[in-house]
Amino acid sequence: MTLRTAVIGVGHLGRHHARLHAALTEENRVELVSVCDANEDTARTKAAEFKTNWTCDWSSLVGKVDAVSLAVPTESHCEIAVELLKTGIHVLVEKPIARTLEEADRMIAAAEQGNAILQIGHLERFNPAMTALHPHVSNPVYFEIHRVGAFTARSLDIDVVLDLMIHDLDIVQWLVGEDVEVTEVRAVGIPVLTSRVDAANARIEFSSGAVANITASRIGTEKIRKMRFFQPHDYIAVDYSTHYAAISSLVLGNNSSGAPGVNYRKLEVQEVEPLRAEIEAFVSAVLGNSPSPVSGADGRRALGLALRVLDHIEAHTSHPQLAGLADFVPRA
Repeated sequence: MTLRTAVIGVGHLGRHHARLHAALTEENRVELVSVCDANEDTARTKAAEFKTNWTCDWSSLVGKVDAVSLAVPTESHCEIAVELLKTGIHVLVEKPIARTLEEADRMIAAAEQGNAILQIGHLERFNPAMTALHPHVSNPVYFEIHRVGAFTARSLDIDVVLDLMIHDLDIVQWLVGEDVEVTEVRAVGIPVLTSRVDAANARIEFSSGAVANITASRIGTEKIRKMRFFQPHDYIAVDYSTHYAAISSLVLGNNSSGAPGVNYRKLEVQEVEPLRAEIEAFVSAVLGNSPSPVSGADGRRALGLALRVLDHIEAHTSHPQLAGLADFVPRA
């Protein structure tokens, strides 16, 4: 059987999901049955572009598709995903998994009820630099991460922690180890151009002794997606934007004097569009060829840490010198 798919929400990001579902259709790997969007003009336009059907009613897809990409605003993730998952439709939902842990739990329970796969769109796990690097990660100790973007009018329904920083919160927990506990969180953040947090910094400490210092901003003048971290005898650098990954390692007795030296290795990267890799992994999991690489539990873990960061940002705004700032930091 050919896997029947649909894309729900074909706006800024969803249209790329639709493009890739259409490409996989041309390769006879799936059949893009329909695109869905609350805006009829958008739905019609994208359906014509990708040579498929359209609808404005996502519930009409039940019984017609086997799997969907869900790229709607976060506030609608739970409602739509739960109803689809309960019927056995597999769902790839964009990050964050939901607004609250309670909503995430409902989605995970619905996936279990419908024996369906719930995969979360933490895209950086599929970045070619991260794919090349991951096998070399053993015991990370200290992370320094910067994720900065220029201001845009999209994703303003959530703050920068759930919009941008959550990528790095997921990656750090993944690299440190899913069973390693977060022992302390400290964070600051401020609204600048919106009523939500637009710039934030978080310091995360783990039971393994690892520490991560993460800065995220959506009011920069340039795009920065860089991570640096150390593990015993290694310094590792990643640039998500350019798909660059390199390891500088200590080498004992590197020269005739017996003094230590440094061995620099730029990792060989297999270029692939991260979103395509993500969707292909989802399709493979649905077909039973491999487990889902980013489960609902993974998405819940990242959301839980993001909400802890937001709690500390909210607490920080109670500082006397920041009086009144809390009025501009509404919770998601």
